[in-house]
Amino acid sequence: MNAVTIRNLSKTYKDFRINNLSLDLPKGTIMGLVGQNGAGKTTILKSILNMITRDSGSITVLGTDNTSSEFTSVKEDIGIVLGEMGIAGCLEGKQIDKIMKNIYKNWDSALFMDYFTRFDIPFDKPFKDLSKGMKMKVGIAVALSHGAKLLILDEATSGLDPIVRDEILDILMEFTRNENHSVILSSHIVSDLEKACDYIAFVHKGDILLTEEKDVLREEYAIVFLSKEEFSLLDPCVIKGKKESSYGVEVLMLKKDMPEDARCTSVSIEDLFILMAKEA
Repeated sequence: MNAVTIRNLSKTYKDFRINNLSLDLPKGTIMGLVGQNGAGKTTILKSILNMITRDSGSITVLGTDNTSSEFTSVKEDIGIVLGEMGIAGCLEGKQIDKIMKNIYKNWDSALFMDYFTRFDIPFDKPFKDLSKGMKMKVGIAVALSHGAKLLILDEATSGLDPIVRDEILDILMEFTRNENHSVILSSHIVSDLEKACDYIAFVHKGDILLTEEKDVLREEYAIVFLSKEEFSLLDPCVIKGKKESSYGVEVLMLKKDMPEDARCTSVSIEDLFILMAKEA
């Protein structure tokens, strides 16, 4: 069963459009949305939460249509970290705890305070006086402290130092050891997604270029080095992306489509996305 199922989602803005997009997030997994700024990642996440009105398509979250009246109760099971935290600037840690206790039925004050200590967040400092990274850590602490089954994080590791980012990724991976827990995480820090995610979805100009298990992407794709003459002989259908230089052409393709005796190298998730986006 999927934690999130999106079918034929379309949303049109003045200068941008999500194009008939479909996506599945299996339960017990972490999916990373990779894409440039403005690619549509935040629109997808806000559509999942029914924060924006879509033109067409359907979205099911934790088994419930997200436009139905039942979705209000399902929100109890969703932890959210978006760019805007929605936390009043005057609030300190204990005040945030008191407010959240009255919002979420399953709020765990002890766990929330434990995250404050673990993330080294000052208890007595107003939210508005915290750094961007500290504010993000408060948001993550809130998302993880009310028994959520689904976490939705938009650039949640942005602005954090590498040590804290690594710790947060470990927490997300620990979270999904429970097969009923799932995470969808957008980020431009591809190395974070490469470490933590089970599935990767490449988002480009409102389209999803590819969705696949991370390990399958690594196993099945390669960058092949060809001369321009060798490249001209390739079937265009096998070219997933390319980068030309005076030395020849680096071609992204499936290993099964490689010419015999071709030189190749393994491919990273970042290489995959850059080359596929350029080709698109």
